[in-house]
Amino acid sequence: SSILLSSTPSRHPARHAEARRRSSGNRRLRQTMRHVQLGHSDMMVSIACLGTMTFGQQNTEDEAVEQLNYAVHEAGINFIDTAELYPVPPSSKTCGSTEEIIGRWLARGGPELRKKIYLASKVSGYSNRGYLYANRKVPRQEEQDTHLSRQQILEACDASLRRLQTNYLDLYQLHWPERYTPGFGALAYQRCLERVDSVPIEEQVAAMGELIKQGKIRYWGISNENAFGVAKFVMAAEKLQVPLPVSIQNDFCTIDRRFEQDGTAEACSPLNAPPHGISLLAYGPLAGGTLSGKYSTGQDLSSSRHTLFPLFQPRYHAKNAIEFAKQHADIAAKYGITSSQLALAWAAAREYMGSVIIGATTMDQLKENVRGFNVEVPQKCFQEVDELYLQYERPYYNSVGRMGRQEEPDK
Repeated sequence: SSILLSSTPSRHPARHAEARRRSSGNRRLRQTMRHVQLGHSDMMVSIACLGTMTFGQQNTEDEAVEQLNYAVHEAGINFIDTAELYPVPPSSKTCGSTEEIIGRWLARGGPELRKKIYLASKVSGYSNRGYLYANRKVPRQEEQDTHLSRQQILEACDASLRRLQTNYLDLYQLHWPERYTPGFGALAYQRCLERVDSVPIEEQVAAMGELIKQGKIRYWGISNENAFGVAKFVMAAEKLQVPLPVSIQNDFCTIDRRFEQDGTAEACSPLNAPPHGISLLAYGPLAGGTLSGKYSTGQDLSSSRHTLFPLFQPRYHAKNAIEFAKQHADIAAKYGITSSQLALAWAAAREYMGSVIIGATTMDQLKENVRGFNVEVPQKCFQEVDELYLQYERPYYNSVGRMGRQEEPDK
């Protein structure tokens, strides 16, 4: 169940206020945004990627444009991620409007602006939200389930290009799997939910290869996938001689580390997806805002996601997540940074990270998040976050005081 602790004061309010003051200055900031090669691509993307799923729902178009302009022209971000489904929570009235907002911004900026950024979007996986399918045509076509079939992938790409007012995407991603697999907070695999009529992975890969040959996309990626899925996609791409996916966009933060623990990070390594591996694009690095600490510091939460949409992504706002966030904020304050900045700096430091997707509903939030990629965080701070994580996610390792058994490479 979800609970709000907005009336619970911070245990160290003065320390947290000082952390915010110090983090807003330049005393501990590096001056440039770091860039990372995304998989085997030639794209050097900023370690921070601007997420856009609030554009058209929690953010007006004017607010979205302000975020886009700040990110690209001031913060040094060159990577923007969106999807045909956005904004969230998804609905028939709003789906596609996020891409349209970005498209109008791009059109006003002209060719030079388009050259300045890497633009990523996503095609919906299997869903009974028929309006996603219907929205791919003008006027809208009859509703039906979405699938990652060749025809639907090609149609969805054309629709995204139209809304975004561009003739190519730098990265096109399969938003979630076609096949049944637990996701979005579900944990247990249930054989009774398997779908024998799912579109084969080879057909999905072939469609991506076709789009690359047509020049409509430069690279492709997967999202909300696991180790099994990564392995199947790599094998299919090698068999069909289609370039491997360059990225995987998965849920990942200091309290949710499934990516590096369930075999997915191993499947994405350069050894198993040669020659450069598949880079992680981490979404939810603040656990839907919970790791910002705002739910335990008495802030006004009337416009927060978990207040407005309590049934959307409740996994981020469970009791343990809120308790974790309070202690996470205490660790951050101890080192003179905000809780958000600690979470983002931790994610950016992972060796497999391609880019950390940040989203905000206010400019103050966005600017604070950007500073998280410029603060210098000592290793001791990250170690304390690891110790905190063990108390919540792996209690049977708690007494060990470190991240399980330490394995050393062969000499």
